[in-house]
Formats: sequence, C-alpha cells, structure tokens
Amino acid sequence: MRFISTLLIFFIIVFLYPIAGQAAPGVSANNAILIEQSTGRVLFEKKAHEKQSIASITKIMTAIVAIESGKMGEMAKTSRKAIHTEGSSIYLEQGEKMLVEDLVYGLMLRSGNDAAVVIGEHIGGSEEGFVHLMNEKAKWLGMTNTHFDNPHGLDSDTHYSTAYDMAILMQYAMDNEKFQEITGATSYLSNSRTYSWQNKNKLLTQLYEYCIGGKTGYTKKTGRTLVSSAEKDGMKLIAVTLNAPNDWQDHIGMFEWGFENYSLETIDDKGKASYTLPDFEEPIIGHIASEIHFPLAKSERSLITQQNYILKDEPKSEDNIIGKKVYYFNEDQIGEVFIYKEDEVKQRDNFFTSTLDIFQDIVGWP
Repeated sequence: MRFISTLLIFFIIVFLYPIAGQAAPGVSANNAILIEQSTGRVLFEKKAHEKQSIASITKIMTAIVAIESGKMGEMAKTSRKAIHTEGSSIYLEQGEKMLVEDLVYGLMLRSGNDAAVVIGEHIGGSEEGFVHLMNEKAKWLGMTNTHFDNPHGLDSDTHYSTAYDMAILMQYAMDNEKFQEITGATSYLSNSRTYSWQNKNKLLTQLYEYCIGGKTGYTKKTGRTLVSSAEKDGMKLIAVTLNAPNDWQDHIGMFEWGFENYSLETIDDKGKASYTLPDFEEPIIGHIASEIHFPLAKSERSLITQQNYILKDEPKSEDNIIGKKVYYFNEDQIGEVFIYKEDEVKQRDNFFTSTLDIFQDIVGWP
C-alpha cells in the first residue's frame, strides 16, 4: 500500500459550478471568479480561464515565495535597478537596507515595485532568478495558464494569468499564517520608517466588514485588477476580477451573493461507524478523524452521496488504515478520506482541524 506521510488526506478532484437556475451576480469585470476557500469549489465565474494581464496582483506570488524562502528575518540591500523601477513605490534609497519582512509589508500594503525588485534580487540572487522561482511555484500549484516576467506586475506581453489561476494562488497563500497576517493588516510601521504604511485595499479598510485580505492592481493597459478574501458565518470566499472598472462593487456583490446562496455544510461527522461486508458476520468498526465540510446551496444537500471501501484483511501499514470513504456531488467525485482502525485514531484526533487539508495531487489507492 502506498500512502503519504500525513495522517489524513482530502482530495478535491473536480471544481464544481453553481447549479442551474441560480441568478449569477452582475460584474463590470471582463474576467471574474468566486470560490470557496477551503475546498476550491467554484461558485461563480466569468471567462475565468482567459489569459489576461494582471498588474500588481502579481505581488501575491512575490509575497508567498518570499515568506516561504525562510529569509524574512534577513536584511536586503536596495540596488540602483530597484529605485529606478517605475510605478508605485515605498521610496527606498539606493544602498538602503531593510528587513525582508518589512519589504513584504511594503509590497502588499503599498504595492511597492521597488520593494518587489529588492525582494527578488535578495531571495533569487537576481530578479530573473526570483522570477524563475515564481514560475516554478505556479507550475507546482497547477496555474497552467500563468507566466510571470517580473515580481511586480508591470505590463509585459508574456506576463499574464487568469482569474481562475489567481484564485488558486490566493487559496494557497491564505493557508499561510504569515501571509494572512500581512494581507489582513490595515497599516504597518517599519523600523526603517517614521510613518506607517496604510493598506490600499479599501475593501479591507473601508468598504466591506467581512474582508480579511487581498491585493489591488492597476496599469493603464491592464485596467483595475483585484483579489480579495472575505469570511462570514464560518465560510471563507475568494474573489478575483480582471479589468474591472467597478471592482470594489464587483467583489462586494459576489461576496454577498455567495454568502446568501451558499453555506459550509457538514457532509459527514467524525467518529466511530460500523461497516457491514457481505462475507463477514460481524460489522467492522472504523473511525473518521474529522468532520467533512463542503459548500452547498440550500437545494444541493440531497446531491451529496458517499461510498465506502473497506479492506478485507487487517491493515499492514503503521497508519492502521482499514479503508476509505469517497464523497460525490451530483455523481461527480469531490473527495475522499481514509477510514482508520478505531483504537488507533483515538490517539490522533487532536491533530485534526474541522476543515481538511487540500492537496493538488491524488495519491493512489491499492
């Protein structure tokens, strides 16, 4: 048997569209998408897979690569190239040294293009080296219609993404606590400055009480771009718009529509369950280690079904997995979890959260 060295795995295999009959939200954006964060289920989309310029929402990738580099506590030196980068700036001076963490705050809150270049040069050895890391991360995340040319998002013919790919990126980034902290900050005071940086994301600071983070973008060629996340009643949503003249209202409208029409439902409880096999006199007792949640509209609950697969022989793996449970939505497979031998899983319950980890790859089942 082949297993990952994780205690429990939940796989989202297909992304799902809203059921027919639901009135879609109106948006000014040329391209838009709304997804539920924990599962990645697509609730609304408009030309979400069309390649477009993306402007400064590029910096979400710059930020997460920087955070994961392990170099947030290092000092980075500002180059001549960085201070001459056009567009928005945190007004670094040539030769100035700043903590990488502070640069990431300046990148995300003030959209500093100079900060993006300094981050790239310090972490990647060069801006080009850092861009390579960005593109490798995009491939790993499954952002198949994305290519980065730079860490700041200034226009380039071969610098592009899609609303869907940017939603995947934001979903991944929002699973990182440091990224959550930075993108959710309304202001930040660097030790290198005497004044605080204020976040440009008006959804977070002024317009929408449920907003918990995001990134703005704009160039004359690309228009207004925006990625944002919001949380209400235990459910988190991610919205992306590209080339949206009225992006603030687009995002509020999509969030309100999503929260009105969907909720994060428990589709299976954790705990003990018995499973009957045709050739066995006694039922087999197993254990699911966590509640299973999925975003559903009110009329969709009956569309969830499940199928159990139990091993006939005693588990040989140290994980003591005795089977798996597969979940379906409208006959499409949406995920699966392992069923554990009951006495083994009792020692593990504290390691689980109410929402399961999401992985890109599907692990083979023997």
